[in-house]
Amino acid sequence: MASETEKKGMGWFKGVLSNQNQLEKKSAEQQEVIADIIVGEPSNTMKESQQSVTDSNKNLFSKDNQDKIALDVLVSIENILKERQLLSYKYRGLEDQLFTANEAINRFKHDLIKRDQLLQEKNKEIRELENNLTNKQMRYDQLLEDYKEYQLTSNMEYEKISNQLETETAKYNKLIEESTNAQYQSMLKVNELEDKVRNLEIENQKYAEQYQKLVDDKAELMQTINDFTERMSFSFSTKATASNLSQSE
Repeated sequence: MASETEKKGMGWFKGVLSNQNQLEKKSAEQQEVIADIIVGEPSNTMKESQQSVTDSNKNLFSKDNQDKIALDVLVSIENILKERQLLSYKYRGLEDQLFTANEAINRFKHDLIKRDQLLQEKNKEIRELENNLTNKQMRYDQLLEDYKEYQLTSNMEYEKISNQLETETAKYNKLIEESTNAQYQSMLKVNELEDKVRNLEIENQKYAEQYQKLVDDKAELMQTINDFTERMSFSFSTKATASNLSQSE
């Protein structure tokens, strides 16, 4: 955008200079014509020529007592001078425009330098952002690769753990089945043992009653033996006393 503005300014400036050169060329040609008409009237500068023309217009270019050719020449010179004055005004206007254009060009150049500096700063920021973006992209790619590797490893570990879990679940179900069977067998064994215990208790009860009966019978027998022994002892004792009494008499 700055280069397009600069190109437009330069094109306009070249056009102004070209118009100025053409006007200067026409003005120089008109001055030569006036110098040829006005005999021996040298012009050093534009201001001296204008002053000389203004002073001599009153005398030399007087239309009184002039023939047709001289009158036509005077009218032509008058028109040329007016046109020259107009061109001089235009020239001063173009000089003002040129000065304004130069100031605008200087401003444009100053703005262009500032914009170039700003553009360099922005380019530097863009390069830094591109470097940061590149680094972040590299880190993202590395993280993506790490994630893919982690996901692959996790899937393998998951499959491995799933297989182990299925194996352990099968073992657990087998153990539960075996435990259920063992509990059932144990329950049957316990029931069998309880039946045996009850039978033994019944037998023990019978044995206890028989033992108690034997004990009672034995006690009764001992009591009978003791009574018999006492009676026999008493009988022997009486006979001995009687015998002793008979002998003593």
